[in-house]
Order: sequence, then structure tokens, then C-alpha cells
Amino acid sequence: MDVAFAFVGFGEAGAAFAGGARARGFDRKTDDPATREAKLADFARAGVQVCETPAEALAGVGAVLCLVTADQALAAARTAAPLIASGTLWLDMNSVAPDTKRAAAALIEGAGGRYVDVAVMSPVHPKRRAAPVLVGGPHAEDAAAFLAGIGFTDVTRVSGPIGQASSIKMIRSVMVKGLEALTAECFLAADAAGVGETVRASLDATWPGGDWAGRADYNLDRMMVHGLRRAAEMEEVVKTLDALGTGSAMTRGTVERQRAIGALGLVPHDGLAAKLAAIKGATR
Repeated sequence: MDVAFAFVGFGEAGAAFAGGARARGFDRKTDDPATREAKLADFARAGVQVCETPAEALAGVGAVLCLVTADQALAAARTAAPLIASGTLWLDMNSVAPDTKRAAAALIEGAGGRYVDVAVMSPVHPKRRAAPVLVGGPHAEDAAAFLAGIGFTDVTRVSGPIGQASSIKMIRSVMVKGLEALTAECFLAADAAGVGETVRASLDATWPGGDWAGRADYNLDRMMVHGLRRAAEMEEVVKTLDALGTGSAMTRGTVERQRAIGALGLVPHDGLAAKLAAIKGATR
């Protein structure tokens, strides 16, 4: 198979970005008998050639999309560094702190690769390769051209050193993921007190057009499905804020709430009331 690039990590984002691309990839879930078949099916549905080792995935490719969980971003760079060819673009698309990206960059650049700081600025569904992405670092221009060549349609170059694009993503997540956590905390408490409808109506009256029931339904859905991954991302946000010296008290609470709901392992039901009931039942 003539491939244009490789994936390291092939979760929701990898599958969303892969459609129709000439690519191969590796995901460590293929090493685990408990998750292997499901992950092989993910590769097959996307038409991506599955590789049994990182070395097989990285051999001879000119570009790599790294899309692992936040806690594995640096480990992925460490594993890949001795395996990539000189000049390979390493597009680090993980949601991690600027310092984490700079540490990964040192590994990739030290091995002769070309590291690119990439921030994905929206959910990958339904936009897929129309999702807005920021690219930064000394190889941002080449990375932007590569991404456009494989079908990305909303790519913006960010000036400044490696970590600048990540800073934008991390600081934005304070608000986006924090609002999810606050919404969950508010509506779970309102439900427990038996005042859910009154609280919702009051919020809608305060923020006309807010549709707080719909927002809470969506936010709980995202937290139930992705809470553990979001918690890992928000730990990187805590690192970002602490490095800036601006404080991270609210974000630490976001980590706790995201992890607590994600750890329940619930499949989201349709509708806010059903989601609240499922969380209540799982936490009794």
C-alpha cells in the first residue's frame, strides 16, 4: 500500500481524520487481547493499514499524525524518535501543555525529525478534516501545506515558538471543559433537590436563547463518553496555568468532575432526564 502518512494512536480523532486517506497506523490497543478486535475493526472501517509495531507504521513515511491520549503524548514521541526518518514531519495533535510539547519536540528534533505543534480547536465530529486546527513552530508552513494536501480545510499558522498553539488550546479549554463540569454539577444538584425545571427556567431567563437543558444534555453526553480523556487533558491545562503562575483552582475542580463522570463507564441515554437518572443510579 502506497501511504501518504502514518497515525500513531487511532482513536476517535484518528478515525475522523482518516477517511479516504492513504495511511497506515499503530495503536497500542491492538496489543491488548481485550481491545484488539475492536481496534482492528476501527482501522478496517477507516481503510487504514494496521501495523503491529510502531516501527512498522513509521518506516519510510514523511509525515506522522500523533493522536494519543494526553498522558501518552510524550511517551509516544520517545518511542518514535529513534524510528522516524530524517526530515519526517511529526504533527503532535495531542491536547497537552506547552512544556509537554516542548519536551516532545526535543526528542523528535534530536532524532532529525521536524516537530510541529498542532492544536485541534473543535470536536472532530461532525467536521472531521474541516475541524479548525492551529499549527506552530519552525515547520508550521510545511505542516500546513501537508495538512491541506490530505484534505484539511481550516488550517491556521500560529507565530511564535513551539507551545504557542498549545497555549491557545489549553487556555481555551479552561472555559470549554470547565463549563461542562459546572453544568454537570449544577444540574445534578438541581435534580437531587427536585428543582431541576425551576433552575433551568431561571437560567434560560437569565441567558435568553441559552437552552440550558439542551446544553446540559450535550455536556453530560460528552463527559460520559470522554470524561476520562478530558480529565487527562485538563491535567495538562493545570500544568499550563501553573507554569504561567495565574492559578488553577477552578481547573483542578474540572479535572475531578470530568474524571468522576467518565469513570462511571455509562453509555449515554437520550435526553437529559435519562442521563441524570443514570448518573444518580451509578453513584448511589
